Amino acid sequence: MTGNKSKSFYGSVKVGERGQIVIPKKARDEYDIKAGDSLIVYGDDKKVIKIMKADMMRDFALKVLEELDNNEG
Repeated sequence: MTGNKSKSFYGSVKVGERGQIVIPKKARDEYDIKAGDSLIVYGDDKKVIKIMKADMMRDFALKVLEELDNNEG
């Protein structure tokens, strides 16, 4: 069951003995997550854990740095 693009529900997962989870296939397909991809895991003060592809964070950081550089010159 999926909602709008900004929020989707993919089911539930169990944490294994080593702290591992399996990201549901539908979520992997929608976000193009492949074996070997690096992910960033972070949380907020409401105890919500979020997962993001590391390359998305890198692209965002590069855009911010580019904007800062353009504003200085």
